[in-house]
Amino acid sequence: MSSRMTGKICIDLAMTILLLFLMARQITGDSAHEWLGAVMFILWVVHHILNFQWYRHLFRGKYAPFRIFQTVINFLLLLAMAGTMVSAVILSREVFAFLPIAGSIALARPLHVFCAFWSFVLMSLHLGLHWNMILGILQKADGPGNTKAFRAGIRTVGLAVAVYGGYAFVKNQIFRSLFLVSSYVFFDFERPLPLFFTEYLAIMGLFIFLAHYGRKLCARKVRK
Repeated sequence: MSSRMTGKICIDLAMTILLLFLMARQITGDSAHEWLGAVMFILWVVHHILNFQWYRHLFRGKYAPFRIFQTVINFLLLLAMAGTMVSAVILSREVFAFLPIAGSIALARPLHVFCAFWSFVLMSLHLGLHWNMILGILQKADGPGNTKAFRAGIRTVGLAVAVYGGYAFVKNQIFRSLFLVSSYVFFDFERPLPLFFTEYLAIMGLFIFLAHYGRKLCARKVRK
């Protein structure tokens, strides 16, 4: 694996971990939330610089259904992340407080919640669309002799995570933030910290599972 590819994977992994911590603002506190968000912004910029080739190839080649879907997800994620960053700057009381920005907090707060939760879902779908690459790396580490067992194990674990993720999605009322039913984020303060991260990691796993096997299903239909 090239050093460039290793760098991309490390940045994507760091962004995924940061995303989970950013969803836990009630636990980390406002100050840590702002600084973690600033780091996320820097990694997001670096991610786009390292993947600039994707933009250069946007108008080249044919657009099959999967490529259209992938492009739509990528641009929606770009918009959601941009909305999250802009609203975060307006709401900032520490990291970006020095900027002479006058914005409506009443509008920025629901926008931040809306864009942040959609960023969480869209980033999970984005990961799922590239999950084949991650599985390929894991498969090489597992060795050629255990391919069938490896695939069966991955599918079983993936299905279990997706089912639990569906339960956690409903339990945490994620749909309320996704569709702006309320700008208040449901949070159970009596829930143990490990359980919070387990539930949000499972929700992420749910959308990774849907994107990954949705891609496989589409590819199978195209071949037929």
